[in-house]
Amino acid sequence: MKNLKNIVNFLFETGILAKTPRSGFHFLGSGKQSVAEHTNRASFIGYALSMMEKNADTAKVLKMCLLHDLAEARTTDLNYLHQKYTVAKEEKAVEDLSKTLPFGEDIKNTIKEYQERITLEAKLAKDADNLEWALSMKEQWDIGNVRAKDWFEITVKRLITDTGKRLAEEIRKTDSNDWFFPNKNDDWWVNRNKKK
Repeated sequence: MKNLKNIVNFLFETGILAKTPRSGFHFLGSGKQSVAEHTNRASFIGYALSMMEKNADTAKVLKMCLLHDLAEARTTDLNYLHQKYTVAKEEKAVEDLSKTLPFGEDIKNTIKEYQERITLEAKLAKDADNLEWALSMKEQWDIGNVRAKDWFEITVKRLITDTGKRLAEEIRKTDSNDWFFPNKNDDWWVNRNKKK
């Protein structure tokens, strides 16, 4: 019965990620995002990257993407400038959490593998993490935040895999509104095909 209580507490704790802001946007001057929103899209990116790599274990990549920022429920999000002056005890946060859960060792081992960046899956998950930020910067760049272009370029330099790098090049060339508005001349956008 105690395990069920700890699992429920874990599920409540993960909800804090939806209320934890990603701090980099404060310095960028536009946009906002929670850690949970970041994790969600990073998981989709991880899925795509793993499908593009024939030897990748998709389930493992997804698990790493899902768990990679779990400690931030306890430590908050520290961007690159914050990390220069403050140390988040993420390992302690993961250790403390993992002690309470019947699947805590799995969480701890998954995060450790992700942080070591040795396996293909860990490299793809880290690229997914960085590509999510790159996509966020491209969205801000496309709506006129000139700082976001510099931040995009710095982020792309962090990519590890060739697959991630190729995806970043396509992100650079693609307007973030293209998925929604593929043909601006289509009459649908004027009258939704209603008879006049």
